[in-house]
Amino acid sequence: MKLKNSYFYTLRENVKDEDSKSSNLLVRAGMIKKSSAGVYMMLPLGYKVLNNITTIIREEMDATDCQELIMPSMISEDVYVASGRREGFGKSMFSLKDRFNKPFVLGPTHEELFAIAAQMKIRSYKDLPFSLYQIQTKFRDEPRPRYGLIRVREFIMKDAYTFDRDETGLDVAYNKQFNAYKNIFDRMDMDYKIVRADTGVMGGLLSEEFQAVTEIGEDTLVLCDSCDYASNIEVANCVNSDEPTTLQTMKLELVETPNARTIEEVVDFLQQPTKQFVKTLVYKVDDLVVACLVRGNREVNETKLRKLYNANNVELADADTVVRVTNAAVGFAGPIDLQCELVMDDEVSKMHNFITGANKTGYHYIGVNVSDFTANKIADIRNIQEGDICPKCGGKIYFKHGIEVGNTFKLGTKYSVALGLEYLNADNQLQPVWMGSYGIGPARCMAAIAEQKADDDGIAWPMNIAPYKVAVVLISVKDEVQTELANKIYALCKESKIDCILDDRDERPGVKFKDMDLIGIPVRLTVGRKASENIVECKLRGQQEVVEIHLDELMDKLKEMTKE
Repeated sequence: MKLKNSYFYTLRENVKDEDSKSSNLLVRAGMIKKSSAGVYMMLPLGYKVLNNITTIIREEMDATDCQELIMPSMISEDVYVASGRREGFGKSMFSLKDRFNKPFVLGPTHEELFAIAAQMKIRSYKDLPFSLYQIQTKFRDEPRPRYGLIRVREFIMKDAYTFDRDETGLDVAYNKQFNAYKNIFDRMDMDYKIVRADTGVMGGLLSEEFQAVTEIGEDTLVLCDSCDYASNIEVANCVNSDEPTTLQTMKLELVETPNARTIEEVVDFLQQPTKQFVKTLVYKVDDLVVACLVRGNREVNETKLRKLYNANNVELADADTVVRVTNAAVGFAGPIDLQCELVMDDEVSKMHNFITGANKTGYHYIGVNVSDFTANKIADIRNIQEGDICPKCGGKIYFKHGIEVGNTFKLGTKYSVALGLEYLNADNQLQPVWMGSYGIGPARCMAAIAEQKADDDGIAWPMNIAPYKVAVVLISVKDEVQTELANKIYALCKESKIDCILDDRDERPGVKFKDMDLIGIPVRLTVGRKASENIVECKLRGQQEVVEIHLDELMDKLKEMTKE
């Protein structure tokens, strides 16, 4: 591409309405432009990057004998009702009606349609296994779009699905897709972790996430300093300390704590350590009111709570509900004589002589023990914390932040049973098909790589991701010798299938250099004062060294530098 008469622009200043390093740089580099909250234009340079990413994905998917197709974006709402997922998606689905008043949705994901497509082929066990994938636009009405391409309402996704006779077959297919994913992210030169995760609205037997490690990642990755344990905080199991207690049971005592509602205020008032307190947090779990007991320095894990009750929705109860079940003002809830379901974190079940709210405004209990109340359930409902015990080896837990760029699911028979996807086995008996689902967000990958590879000058794209591998920078457009050599090198690159950009704009050299660094071109060739000798200057992105290369040697060196 020659820049002089092309769609190319960059911005010198930071963008005010972008809240991440990657989105700021991608906008400044002229690769994306926000059209509304959570919706972006993919401009020519950005589209080149995106296509390079999807090319890698396609190559690895095709290597697993997965066949590509494309599904519609507008889907009858009845499809999601039939699978039982319409309620789970709730307001995150974009809904509309046609002229006949029939309800449709913009597809947030396509498990149901792939199951319907599979029904067209599958009759007997001889028709299995096989796998399908697409790269297509999805829609989710995110309440808080943020971080540019990372949390959006309209996005491109690669989703693949495998179909097998039984769980053994699913395991084989899953491992094949899983290894393909590792190849994909390795080829992108991405710093990533693979963690266990919640299956969420997808359901099924297993979910694993591929998380790009970045400071702005919305997910908390739970890692161990002594082994390979890796989990999303949503599903990380907590291990209780085995420290024995020698405390004698105290007598329950009601104490006045005026104007002390929060843990911090009560700690300050009673002069006791936070971990000696037990918080009582009241939730709405679907239509059930549930009070949760966790140690004072812990937080309730809402994903664990949802799974414990097999619920669709979990949220903190409103103030009126809290007052109704506690008979006290907000801030004084406790487990004794509480008028609702009570679930106790298993760590609390090992505590002695702790402090709780008294369900009486202005009062707390001290010397509380588990014998003073009755819990309906005892379970691990807390978030793991840094420094906690690793559930795998006993080491120490530490956290990283990550952007989910890929996810693999063992769906099992959830969708096949709901949608009647069956096959006849060798004994002529109907059996449900076993499914797997595998997703990658190409635009999220683009943002995550930009986040990881950003420096003071712009984005340092990996060679096989960059919009162009080589930039030929013409110093003086009025110098005929320089212009002739620059165009000759550009033509040779095209002839050798090396993606090249020729900066033939009438701009100062410093402007051109800054632009090439900003958009992240890996190799820069400067055609300047030694053009009459057929010598150019070569500089690699991110390095200070400048090397002079003669035209006779140039193409061989470029082929070596630009190979994947």
